Amino acid sequence: MNEKLSLSSENVIQNRINELGRIFPEVVKEGEVDIEKLKQFLGIENTTLKEKYEFTWAGKSNAIKAIQTPSIGTLIPSVEESVNFDSTGNLFIDGDNLEVLKLLQKSYYGKIKMIYIDPPYNTANDFIYPDNYREGLQDYLRYTGQINDEGNVISSNTETRGRFGTVKNFV
Repeated sequence: MNEKLSLSSENVIQNRINELGRIFPEVVKEGEVDIEKLKQFLGIENTTLKEKYEFTWAGKSNAIKAIQTPSIGTLIPSVEESVNFDSTGNLFIDGDNLEVLKLLQKSYYGKIKMIYIDPPYNTANDFIYPDNYREGLQDYLRYTGQINDEGNVISSNTETRGRFGTVKNFV
């Protein structure tokens, strides 16, 4: 368990270029992909393809760039917070979730059975709403702006807000 951990994460973009070069050696020269040659080998005409429906949101391109950026760091298991560190094979690692996951990918690929990530992740903020669900329904509806102080309904669709909100980045 005390084996040395890698100091850098996978270089996702370079790995993809290498894989393209393995499949289509003619389209990769000096680490660069010749897009026109790749289109030719794939039988794609040289016209701009129309975009189709896709799952998108504000910040998606930045999220993809963040995922593709290699991480350079050191994973240091927290022995004090781990339970039976020397005998269980379990690790407790404290750090930025995305950075830790990128570093784990290289050293532990295929070896991890479960990762628990304590939210909020990738927000740099704390929860907006309390997450203990000990409040009554009226308090929750008032707190989330679905009813006013007199109890009158402000929003007609209560399942589109509050705890039913969507999480998109890095999912």
